[in-house]
Amino acid sequence: MVDIYADEAITGTLAEKRDGFLKMIDDCMNGLIDIVLTKSISRFSRNLVDTLQYVRLLKENGVVVIFEKENINTSTMESEMQLALLSTLAQNEVESISANVKLGVKMKMKRGEMMGFNGCLGYDYHPEDKSITVNEEEAEIVRYIYDRYVEGYGAYTIAKELVRLGKRNKKGVVKWTDSGVRGILKNEKYKGDLLQGKTITVDPISKRRLDNHGEEEMYYTKNHHEAIVSEEQWEKVQEIMKSRYRTNENANADTRTKYSRKYAFSGMCQCAFCGRNLTRRSHNQTSKTLKPVWKCRTAANLGIENCPHSKSIDEAIIENAFLEMFGLLAGNFDDVLESVLKSLEETFSSDTSVDKLKKINKEISSLETKRSKLTDMLLDDKITEEVYQQKCDEIEAKLAKAINEQHIFEESVAVLKNIEKRMKKLRAELANAEFLDKFDRVVFESIVDHIVVGGMNEDETVDPYKLTFVLKGVEDRYIPDAKNRFKAKKAG
Repeated sequence: MVDIYADEAITGTLAEKRDGFLKMIDDCMNGLIDIVLTKSISRFSRNLVDTLQYVRLLKENGVVVIFEKENINTSTMESEMQLALLSTLAQNEVESISANVKLGVKMKMKRGEMMGFNGCLGYDYHPEDKSITVNEEEAEIVRYIYDRYVEGYGAYTIAKELVRLGKRNKKGVVKWTDSGVRGILKNEKYKGDLLQGKTITVDPISKRRLDNHGEEEMYYTKNHHEAIVSEEQWEKVQEIMKSRYRTNENANADTRTKYSRKYAFSGMCQCAFCGRNLTRRSHNQTSKTLKPVWKCRTAANLGIENCPHSKSIDEAIIENAFLEMFGLLAGNFDDVLESVLKSLEETFSSDTSVDKLKKINKEISSLETKRSKLTDMLLDDKITEEVYQQKCDEIEAKLAKAINEQHIFEESVAVLKNIEKRMKKLRAELANAEFLDKFDRVVFESIVDHIVVGGMNEDETVDPYKLTFVLKGVEDRYIPDAKNRFKAKKAG
């Protein structure tokens, strides 16, 4: 005997995940083994294609495979028909068990039973009756996130605030990310409802999971448990999120276009007097038309007395001021312009979205492997169906979360590639252009880091209409005011 080859708790449906099986094949190919003894076809492989492929490979290299239960010897086998038939039955056994388990899960979902709970900030899980109750201390954090988002703050800003305030996540760690905050904002559990069946398994052989876009039923249970936020506030948050993340109707359903900022000046304008960002408002220009203006968020939300020096400024004035500033930049500061473009390209090259995508893909692969091991353990009667279901639900919850993050990073990588293309085009256009005749958001975002609105004049008088354009990668600030007078100052 050369060795005993076994794969403990490893799926038999995918050969590439079976280290013991692959080592046996290598030893056969290296001439160490003449005969392979296996209990049954299902122990050799539960995949019809793999069974026939490897039996043929071994037979071509003079290695005999003997299946004891089915009494098949490949050296005396006249036809592969019997082997193919029995292998099909082995694969069908896996598919049948998978279908039965899936049907059982669906029936429980239809009854409103919660299938798996991987931790949810604001709720405590009780496995004895599969129920959840509000954790009031954590629920305050959830309400804070929803309140801040409705006020106009983004997920990234809220995550930074939670870290600064020392708020702990469900794992008890002071660590928050924008994707984590978005997950809380999208979770229907916080309004007391429960949606199950968000992802589907393509087949029990590959075990690949995809988001459920209507291929299979989802199960929605209203008023399943106590809510943390009102339904009205939850719906308001979804409307805001839809306005920031819009699906491209002309593209494939899985292709999503990410809008991190709705307007060109969103998150770009800072009040010189209080430091907060400006927010966009619509003022009456005539009895029938509105004009967009930008106003200090402190004055807009808390009253003008809390930031008395700030004034509303027309969006058109900011656009025109940028055009004149750009004309000076392109016409007289070629070296500075080149520095800006190089600095911006270095920023894009240091983006971590690609690395994060690789990491999340590795995590998804690991979770799928664990799920496959569970199925094999169930088939081998090493665990009960109840334990299997509980562990499987936990893995499914983690997998759904990981797949959601995967989509976000895939979008970020796609956006990054698009920006790199636009940068090359911009560089070519600026080589021949000395000015812009109309406002271009791409050019603006490629050059300007942020705008400071308001400031002090040289005579120490307050000027609420002064605009300071802070460029990316350079120390010079080009400062036009709202009356289109221009100055240039060295940043201190």
